[in-house]
Amino acid sequence: MYELHDVTKRYATARGPVLALDRLDLTIPDGEWLAVQGPTGQGKSTLLQMLGGLDRPTTGSVVLDGTDLARASELTASRLRARQIGFVFQSFNLIPTLSAQENVETALVPLRVRPSERRTRAAEALDSVGLTDRARHLPSELSGGQQQRVAIARALVKAPAVLLADEPTGNLDEDTRHDIMAVLEALWRERGLTFVLVTHDRTIAARAQRRVTMRDGRLQETEAVVDAT
Repeated sequence: MYELHDVTKRYATARGPVLALDRLDLTIPDGEWLAVQGPTGQGKSTLLQMLGGLDRPTTGSVVLDGTDLARASELTASRLRARQIGFVFQSFNLIPTLSAQENVETALVPLRVRPSERRTRAAEALDSVGLTDRARHLPSELSGGQQQRVAIARALVKAPAVLLADEPTGNLDEDTRHDIMAVLEALWRERGLTFVLVTHDRTIAARAQRRVTMRDGRLQETEAVVDAT
């Protein structure tokens, strides 16, 4: 479970401080799919960085399963990210010189998984997103939708409890967007993930269990939790 209390984030810029998050309170139960929607520049990606331990708030607490990411050492935060949190981004962030299989395996290297087990788990992860026949292909040999499937497999190969997705369909055409969301939704259901999706697309956000809107660094509930089973 995530519990955020009084989270504020200010960035210093040449033109003065920018308030990205403003006294934000949020609870995300285990296994929930939460969509955070809103226009660009309202703090959505900053919130996701806080949830992933990639950045720290100026004030407040970001607690994941008893660990306050706002105050944890970098080593503790790094270990938690490596084991418990998977990330999917708008830009696929694949290594261009590695095959799909090898890109997925990279997520297991920090966990010191043996090479033979890495290969087996990466193959299983690619199969779960329907890309067994593309395992040896380089990113340049894959479509945008296929590259995002590889990125999803890489995020989930370590069996995290949390999946954080920042505009995961932003670089895809309409048909491919729906295909990718179907993959993510199926994996959320099958694995019982806590899934936080940031998007400006209302159609994509409407698929989630719960939706909130972010404006000027503050959250507003836009829809009550519904049964998505």
